Amino acid sequence: MTEDELNTPPDHTRDTGDELREHKVRTSLLDLLAEVGTVTATEAAARLGYSSGLCSFHLRQLARHGHIEEAPHRSGRARPWRLRQHNLTAGAPAEEQFGDLARGLEDESWQRWLAQRDQAPTEWRQDEAFSAVAYLTPEEMSRVADAIRRALAPYQDREQRPLARPDGARPVALITRLFPLLPHTTDERDPG
Repeated sequence: MTEDELNTPPDHTRDTGDELREHKVRTSLLDLLAEVGTVTATEAAARLGYSSGLCSFHLRQLARHGHIEEAPHRSGRARPWRLRQHNLTAGAPAEEQFGDLARGLEDESWQRWLAQRDQAPTEWRQDEAFSAVAYLTPEEMSRVADAIRRALAPYQDREQRPLARPDGARPVALITRLFPLLPHTTDERDPG
């Protein structure tokens, strides 16, 4: 019997990918990591109201399934975790860059924002959302993605370097999805 099997709560079976994502504690941990960048089991327990042992177990499960990874840290007992860092390179398939888990968390975070926007401080009650359709070649689509990455690059070190954050800075979701619009088939068209 493995350590994970010994530590699995008795009312849960071994998780597969979908079950892993839908678990309440794991979803809370992923949301917390998306918000704060890095977290230890003890810090997660204090923020989420679970035991540190439970958080530790679920953080290891998320890591085992490739959703999170250990964050760089100095020696010591503290074991900080972060969302898995993906190598975002031009020309890489979109599926490698934005997995189902990331899209689900993005959509969930957006819905939570819409539901709770009125509770945010006045200066944070607006959002900036836009969409566009452009006719691009695959190469042009890659260049647009690269331009967006370059525009965001000056702000990305702030996740790992809290002292680099200006006063009043908060985590802001920056979501870009570039994908070709496929033609509708006859079966998909609305009959009306």
